[in-house]
Amino acid sequence: VQLQASGGGLVQPGGSLRLSCAASGNIIRIDDMGWYRQAPGKQRELVATISRGGSTNYADSVKGRFTISRDNAKNTMYLQMNSLEPEDTAVYYCNANCLSYNSYEEPVASRSWGQGTQVTVSS
Repeated sequence: VQLQASGGGLVQPGGSLRLSCAASGNIIRIDDMGWYRQAPGKQRELVATISRGGSTNYADSVKGRFTISRDNAKNTMYLQMNSLEPEDTAVYYCNANCLSYNSYEEPVASRSWGQGTQVTVSS
């Protein structure tokens, strides 16, 4: 399964961005999905997660500002980021726990990562 993250960019403090993460491949089902971020010189940290049924979990630092959602029919996850702060500057990665078919048509469970999209909050 391949994950493609997009939507990053440069935005002023207080602005908004919407990230997308599209999954492709011989997908049977996508279970939990999530967004992580890594700022320069820091470890990768959890931003938000969402279950297949829509249950969500957020890091305290983004609660009330970020909203995670998904469209199971499109195998796509989103992160709406509002009231952005310079501290939100980081590379954002998407992650998904997937069940897919391998080349032998056998179901295989895997955890996939997207390539990352840069979010820069600066005036």
